[in-house]
Amino acid sequence: MLLDGGTFQMGSEDVDANRGDGEGPVRQVTLAPFWISRHAVTNSEFATFVSDTGYRTGAERYGWSYVFASFLPSHLRRGAQRPEAVPWWCRVDGAVWNAPEGPGSDVDDRMDHPVVHVDHDDALAYCSWAGLRLPTEAEWEYAARGGLERARYAWGDELTPEGRHRCNIWQGKFPASNTVEDGYRATAPVDTFEPNGFGLYCVAGNVWEWCADWWTTEHAPSGTHNPQGPMQGELRVMRGGSYLCHESYCNRYRVAARTNNDPSSCSGNIGFRCAKDERSE
Repeated sequence: MLLDGGTFQMGSEDVDANRGDGEGPVRQVTLAPFWISRHAVTNSEFATFVSDTGYRTGAERYGWSYVFASFLPSHLRRGAQRPEAVPWWCRVDGAVWNAPEGPGSDVDDRMDHPVVHVDHDDALAYCSWAGLRLPTEAEWEYAARGGLERARYAWGDELTPEGRHRCNIWQGKFPASNTVEDGYRATAPVDTFEPNGFGLYCVAGNVWEWCADWWTTEHAPSGTHNPQGPMQGELRVMRGGSYLCHESYCNRYRVAARTNNDPSSCSGNIGFRCAKDERSE
C-alpha cells in the first residue's frame, strides 16, 4: 500500500495514555511517501521465506519461546518456568513459529494468521529476503491512523462503535476468563475486521508488531521530518497491542500506544509487517 506521507500529529496526551511509555507530547511529524503492507506477515508468507532460505528463527536456535498458559495442555503447563512479572507466560521447549504451542501443534489451519514467535532479527531477515524493511515507528503510527486526526483508535474514538468489535483483544477478566466476544481466543486471520481508512488491517490487537526504531521516551520537537529514532539502544519499539491486551492492565491497542521489548525476545503474540521507501517501488 503506497501512502502519500505528509504531516500528522503523532502521539497522545489522552487521559488513558500510559505516561511512562512516552506517548506524548503530541508533536507534528512530516513523512515522505512510503509503502507499507496491508497486513502483518502471515504463516504462509513466512513459510515461503523459510523454504527458500533454510532460515532458522531465534526461537529455533534457542530451543524455546513463551506461550500463553491457557493455550497449553496441563502436562506442559504444569511446572513450566514463568516470568514473575507476567506469570501467564510459560517457557515452552519447542515452541516456534510453525509449532506455536510447542510439540504437537502446527499452523496448518492458520496459514492466513500472522506469524508469531519471531524476534526482531527474524523480522529483519524476512524483510531483507523480500526486498523490504520494517516501518519506522512514525510510519507505523501514520499508517495506523488511516487519515484520522488524533483519534483514540484506528477507526475513531469508540472502542466498539454500534456494538461492533473492530479488533482482536481480550474480553472478560484478564488473565482468567476470556469471553471471546470478538470471535478469537488467540490470533485471527490477518485481514479480519474492517480495514482502517488507508486499507490496513489489524493495526490494533491481534499481534504486536516490531518497528525499526530503538526505544526512547524522549522525542524530537514538532517539525521533525522522517524521524528514525535513536541511533542505538537496548530495546526495540513494538506497536499495536495483541489479542492479550485488556483495559485492566494493557490498553495499548490505542493507535498512539507503544511498548518495547528486547530484540531477541519472542512469544506467541509478536509478529511484524513490512514497509519500503517509495523510490524502491
